[in-house]
Amino acid sequence: MRATILVIDSFGIGEAPDAAAYGDVGSNTALHICERIPGEKWPTLKTLGLGNASLLLGNELPGCGAVDRPAASYGVMVERSPGKDTTTGHWELAGIQLSKPFHTFPSGPPSFPSELIEAFERAIGRGTLGDKAASGTVIIEELGAEHVRTGFPIVYTSSDSVFQIAAHEEVIALSELYRMCEIARRLCDPYQVGRVIARPFVGTPAGFTRTSGRRDFSIALPEKSLLDHLNEQGIAESHHDKGNPACLERTIELLRKPSAARGELIFVNLVDTDMVYGHRRDVQGYFDAVSAVDAGVRRMLPLLPNGDLLIVSADHGCDPTFRGSDHTREHVPLLAYRAGRPGRSLGVRQGYFDVARTLAELLHVGGLSRGSSFADLL
Repeated sequence: MRATILVIDSFGIGEAPDAAAYGDVGSNTALHICERIPGEKWPTLKTLGLGNASLLLGNELPGCGAVDRPAASYGVMVERSPGKDTTTGHWELAGIQLSKPFHTFPSGPPSFPSELIEAFERAIGRGTLGDKAASGTVIIEELGAEHVRTGFPIVYTSSDSVFQIAAHEEVIALSELYRMCEIARRLCDPYQVGRVIARPFVGTPAGFTRTSGRRDFSIALPEKSLLDHLNEQGIAESHHDKGNPACLERTIELLRKPSAARGELIFVNLVDTDMVYGHRRDVQGYFDAVSAVDAGVRRMLPLLPNGDLLIVSADHGCDPTFRGSDHTREHVPLLAYRAGRPGRSLGVRQGYFDVARTLAELLHVGGLSRGSSFADLL
């Protein structure tokens, strides 16, 4: 069989039980978008049972309500790891639970400890620009021309646990940018930083654009994840597509191919909802991005033979109606579709790692013990 996970990045569905500890009481990404945007919405996700999942938390989604016979099994999940960043959510979906959150930096400037920046500059042999929390598109508009003039990379952070390095591809070649990221990765390890991210861009002042050369350098896993166990079976292919439309098209392309005889997992992160719209508190843009995902899922469903599994979920919240620009600590939806199988309630799952445990059982992978499988309900 083949299992596909679509992570609608930051598509939360209601405050988590510990939301108060994060200042996120009252957050609800899906509900507040539905309340702000009139009319019917997200017909495919509605058919799968998104509204039914929301009702498990006592919230009816206007325009995306519960249906009598959902096509997918539906539930919501509570994150057990501390924090509310992408890496933490993805790791837990893959079966790993953190005992303490990754380190985040202050907004600054400066954001980074002076000893970290000084060590980085010594290692790369040049100075840096930025050293603050910023939107990636905004900071290259602000500092891109100075970067081109000086050759100094732009370093910045965000509400996530990240050390990001932006550089123009004609000023610092991709290979050199990646080398800088490898240096930063080593230097950031003692600080427990989740990711170092290469952020290449091209163009001229007033017209800089980021490219698809982004690469994430993650902190080492504390243990084997579901993907590591699958890799031992020889499944290891990666596609670095830029933006949700390209990722959805790639997923559809992969679903049209025969699946591996021993089982196959396709893991897709649809980041635009978070990166482009959630942090910028753009309700309409966020709604439109989910609508595009909805249309993509509609195209995927006929490509799933009986027995194949499609899971639609999220990694955290980022309520575009909430104060600030940070992620929000929320439950996430869980929609699990198998062609020809009736949809059932999966309830409120106490950990994202239930997804990994379920996939391990269905794909006949050992080595995972955390969580509770819901394979028998699919």
